[in-house]
This record gives sequence, structure tokens and C-alpha cells, in this order.
Amino acid sequence: MDHSGVSEFIVVANRLPFDLAFAEDGTRAWKRSPGGLVTALEPMLRARDGAWVGWPGVADAEVEPLERDGLLLYPVCLSGAEVADYYEGFSNATLWPLYHDAVVRPIFDRNWWNTYARINDRFARAAANVAARGATVWVQDYQLQLVPAALRRLRPDLRIGFFLHIPFPPTELFVQLPWRTQIVEGLLGADLVGFHTAGGVRNFRWLANRLAHGKINGPRAHSAIVYQDRVVKVGAFPISIDSGTLDRLARSAAVRERAAKIRAELGNPKRIVLGVDRLDYTKGINQRLIAFHELLAERRIDPNDTVMVQLATPSRERIEHYKKLRAEIEQTVGRINGEFARVGYPPVHYLHQSLPRDELIAFFVAADVMLVTPLRDGMNLVAKEYVACKYNLSGALVLSEFAGAAIELNQAFLVNPHDLDGLRNTLYEALTVPSEEGRRRMRALRRQVLSHDVDRWARSFLSDLDSSVAPDALLEATSNSSPEINDPIE
Repeated sequence: MDHSGVSEFIVVANRLPFDLAFAEDGTRAWKRSPGGLVTALEPMLRARDGAWVGWPGVADAEVEPLERDGLLLYPVCLSGAEVADYYEGFSNATLWPLYHDAVVRPIFDRNWWNTYARINDRFARAAANVAARGATVWVQDYQLQLVPAALRRLRPDLRIGFFLHIPFPPTELFVQLPWRTQIVEGLLGADLVGFHTAGGVRNFRWLANRLAHGKINGPRAHSAIVYQDRVVKVGAFPISIDSGTLDRLARSAAVRERAAKIRAELGNPKRIVLGVDRLDYTKGINQRLIAFHELLAERRIDPNDTVMVQLATPSRERIEHYKKLRAEIEQTVGRINGEFARVGYPPVHYLHQSLPRDELIAFFVAADVMLVTPLRDGMNLVAKEYVACKYNLSGALVLSEFAGAAIELNQAFLVNPHDLDGLRNTLYEALTVPSEEGRRRMRALRRQVLSHDVDRWARSFLSDLDSSVAPDALLEATSNSSPEINDPIE
């Protein structure tokens, strides 16, 4: 590829779209990431002479810029100590629990914060070195919330967007963070800050006003904040999936045959309940297992004709909370199977492993009920993936009210996962829903998911980022109105 060394469109994310791996003989190999973000942004990277800045996924690896499958990659290298403090520490033991309603108590460590700030500056410098004059830079997620402001200081000519892929927390939780003002000011370095829901927008508006003295103008769901004589737009952009591809794959003969084989391997039960999650304390896995256990104990469902499959992808296994969670889940699974299994036929099948995409789609096709019960989730794309795979309008989705997806997927069986009685009864309702009602619900869910795909999400965000705002007019409008600081706290 003939490339000048500067790019018009840059994605900055914690990870590259390819992961670096080492073979036993020490040779390097690059493995493509299956993430939906890559699928969404790859066409735009190619069309806009784009590049991707991110960590290659291996500590202490010196990697030069490279090209893979026509994508320009600019690695940001991290030491083992930096991974421990910036990623495992501040990102995932401070920000992750704080932003997920403090389900687990966040740790506020000054050394972690200092490393986080230093690594964010490193990412910003890498992006600044890659970007052409006037280029568009799209920064992704909670690991890089200081990058927009750092990048603006280095390159004020750039158009900068930021999108948060996890929930933005209630203001009374966020203000516990000792570095709350620095985070808000970091995000206000962007021209557009995007969240999944209008609730995230409202929370950020309030904080921008109170902590950074930004003046607010515009409707609540899509706002403009005047900050340091600049206009920062803030909006809700619910992320989605490549639903058309999933629909097409689910209809394929190979996937349908594998789905039938999965049912046979499970003993051809009347009903299959499925959970698919990264192993994380925010996902409500234990709550759904308890609800299933109680239905068995009450004899409302029969272990001979109803089974549950829980797929739990390994995640952050060096962090203590995750080790404890895995032990608790496996203990619950063992207790259920100890009470209700027949030889060769456990009522709960638990897999702590990652599955290839086609295998996962086959599980979606095979499942009669999908349980998505996070205690807090920015969106939850598994719920949308299941719906996209139910081409024959079969199946039922039980969905937590606290997933961002619940706003769009309101024809699902919505539930409060903290309410075990309600969760148990809602699961039973989904298992016994009349066929006609089930098809009506699934038809409405599919209409939403297929028409609002990940390409639409990305184009919507970038269109908003590219659209110009007249700063002088907005400054005048803002100066003539009182800032809205009484938004409801969510």
C-alpha cells in the first residue's frame, strides 16, 4: 500500500483489531479480533485512508507500525507494570466497578491514576503523530477518557470524537472519584461525546456544568456544551451489531444442522435456556442460576425436559473479584446438578471457554429462551445477537431493565435481576409463552435490530461529528439563557 504516513481518519482504542501472539518457537503471529467495533469501522477506515492506534495485547512487546489485511496499525506498547496499573488497576478495578453502579467497591489508588494519565498521554501522542492536518480522530471507551483533551492540546486542528461503550454512572457515584474533574475535562476535549442512552447524556451534562463550568444549550438527549470558548456536542448513540450478517449465517444449512445436533447432544429437551456472557460480576449470572434452581425446586419445570446452558467467556482472570466470581458460579452449578441431575443428563451445562462465532450462532438458533440479566450494562449486544439469529420468529428474550438494550428491545420479557422472585416468574413466563404471542414479540424485536445495525450507529455518530456547529451563535444563545443544572440524577 502506498501511504504517506498520515491518515485522514484514525480510530484510537485500547486494543488493536489484531492481537499479537507468540508461538512456542517464539515467532510472532497476528490474530484478527472478532469484535463488532472492527466490523463497523473497517469500511470507514478503508474509505478514509484510515489507521488504528491501540495496544497489541502483549506486555513488553516492541512492535513497529504495520499493515494487516489492508489496515494500517500503529501499536502503543505497554510494559507489564503499566498493564497492571493502567488496565487491570485503574481501568478495571476503579472505573469499571464505579461505572457499573459500584456492584463491587471501586479502588481509588493514586499510583494507578498516575499511570492511567501517563498512558492516556502516550495514546494521544501516537494519534497526533499519525493524523493528517484536519483529520478526524475517534477515541473509544473508558480506558482512554483523558485522550481527547491531551490530543487537543497537541493538535487543535483535529476533529475529535469520543464514545463510551459502558454506562456512564449516576452523578452521586461519579463524584466519589478523586479525579472526577480531570476525567470530565478530558472528555470535554472532544468535539462530540457519545453515550448509549439519554441518561448518560444527562449525567454528563450535569457534571460538565458543576465540575468544569461548561454552559449547556440544547435538548436533553442531544446537547451542546460551551467549554473554554469551544462547542462540545453530547449525544445518545445506541450501539448495535452486524445484524444482517448474523441473520444470514443463522439461516445457513451448516448452522441449522449444528443447532439440531446441539439439541441432540443435550438429550433433545423440550426447552433450552441459554446464557452467554463474559465472566463478569456485572452480568447477573448467579442470579439467573438461582432463579432456574428455584423453578426446579418448586417443580414448575422438569429437569427431564428443560435444560440450561451457560457459556461464560474467561475474563480478567488475574483480578481477585473475577476469581471469586468464577468459584461462586461453579459452586452454584454444582449444587443444582447435584440435586437434579440424572446420570449423563445434568440440568445445567456450564462452559468456561470461548466459542467460535459459528458455534455461538448455532447455540442462539437452538435456544428457546435467552437469559440476559446484567445488574448494569451499557448496551449488551448478546441480546441483539440472539434476536438477529431467530429468523423463524421462535424463542423468547428475558432482558434486564438495567441493560441499555432494554430501551430499544421493549418487547422482550423485561425483568429486575435483583428481584429473584420476579426473575424466576418472568423466566417461567418466557418458557410457557403461547406461540402466537412469542412470535409477535420476536417479530417486533427483529424489526428493531435488523433496521438499526452497527453500520447505522457508526454513520450516525460520524455524521454528527462531521456536522459543523456555529460557535458564535451558540455562545450568544447560551449567554442569554440559564444553564440547565437540574437534570434528574440517574
